[in-house]
Amino acid sequence: MTPVGCCVLYVLRWHFQTTAGFRGSLRVVAEWATRRRRAESTGAETLRKPPSGRLLLLSERDQLTKGDAITVARIERGVPALVSARDLGERFHRMVRDRDAAALPAWITDAAGSVLASFGKGLVADQDAVAAAMIQPRSNGQIEGQITKLKLVKRQMYGRAKLDLLRARLPAPA
Repeated sequence: MTPVGCCVLYVLRWHFQTTAGFRGSLRVVAEWATRRRRAESTGAETLRKPPSGRLLLLSERDQLTKGDAITVARIERGVPALVSARDLGERFHRMVRDRDAAALPAWITDAAGSVLASFGKGLVADQDAVAAAMIQPRSNGQIEGQITKLKLVKRQMYGRAKLDLLRARLPAPA
């Protein structure tokens, strides 16, 4: 510690002892001063980890912790476009969950003027497929899972063996 810094700490300690009846050691004052100096140099707001996009856009508002709710409220006050994006995200999530394909054209119209406009344009390009995915009870999830598993095994074995070993590693179709 520099002599100037040491003098400043002694003065702070003397000030706290005379005005507030402080009986702590010089070390306590030094730690307090260090914490305060670091907070001022970095800014108190940067000490906190920034919230994720999932927290800002996809979380249910009633399931947020108090700290997260305060953070989301501050951010929404500063970025009004985020409020409309969050509402559109909740509407889209509810629409998919409820399998309400009739609400899709209205949602796309509302999304056209927001930050989700490019997502809405992508849905317009595949609007029939998106509506069918909401209505149909079937899913291609099982097929995609099998393809992913096959590709994983293939990548693991790349350059090591031929087709006969690949057949031996995969289960026979039922």
